[in-house]
Amino acid sequence: CGCKGIRSCLLCEGPAQAAPPPQGEDNFTYCPATGLAKGNEHSEFAGWAFPFPGVFLTEEFISEDEESEIVQLMDRDDWKPSQSGRKKQDYGPKVNFKKQRLKAGSFTGLPSFSKKIVAQMKACSVLGGFLPVEQCNLDYMPERGSAIDPHFDDWWLWGERLVSLNLLSKTVLSMSCDSEDSIQLFPAFSKENGELSPPGALTQTSACKNSGKEGTNCILTPRLVPSKEVAVAIHLPQRSLVVLYGDARYKWKHAIYRKHIEHRRICVTFRELSAEFSAGGRHEELGKELLEIALSFQGRPV
Repeated sequence: CGCKGIRSCLLCEGPAQAAPPPQGEDNFTYCPATGLAKGNEHSEFAGWAFPFPGVFLTEEFISEDEESEIVQLMDRDDWKPSQSGRKKQDYGPKVNFKKQRLKAGSFTGLPSFSKKIVAQMKACSVLGGFLPVEQCNLDYMPERGSAIDPHFDDWWLWGERLVSLNLLSKTVLSMSCDSEDSIQLFPAFSKENGELSPPGALTQTSACKNSGKEGTNCILTPRLVPSKEVAVAIHLPQRSLVVLYGDARYKWKHAIYRKHIEHRRICVTFRELSAEFSAGGRHEELGKELLEIALSFQGRPV
């Protein structure tokens, strides 16, 4: 396998599975309709919610036929072993993140099949001006114990928006925070149609209204909890597209736990350049060169 350091998979753990990686428990679930993280029913946070900014999720971004064609084209190329039971195909420049060194290397562009995907992204409200300079395909399989630990994507080279297309099966993106800050929770109210309302949309509980106390001060006090105690599940349906930006990109780590890989799953992640490599940045010329290569859509995995 491709595991190094503390990372492991079912292949290198062996039959005894002596040291499987920790798998966090999500106690909130993200609601795409409202942008809120809602406390899970059987957790201590049931009935509470808080705004979770920086996530854009759209279902059925591509059709079943498009999905099948994309996966067939991917499987014509080799998948290289990667850490934690994953396999990968990289389309991007040669990078040393520790030394902050970068060169085109053998990068010949994004694959031809991605040209249509990138064009379709323009219809997404949060992807205006998005120009991908790198694509990483990751193959997850339950038989290998595939997972990825909580992490931030680099922000020296990669820009604000991380775009991922989820193929072949559903999964859960688990968000966690190491910050010493606290999160302010609000009571979660349900409208008549069952949808979660944003905090502040209602100031009274139904119990207050039923008891005839309308007009009186009947506001529940928000609850403060340490950020480290909160973990948010973002459910990713098959063929959905998710974008992380803002707080979800820079304040919250993201992970895929082994328990959430039930069938083969392929994640296609696109990354844009940071300000340092964009117009007006210190490495603007190198950024232009890499984008020109990327958007030729003539690439093979490097």
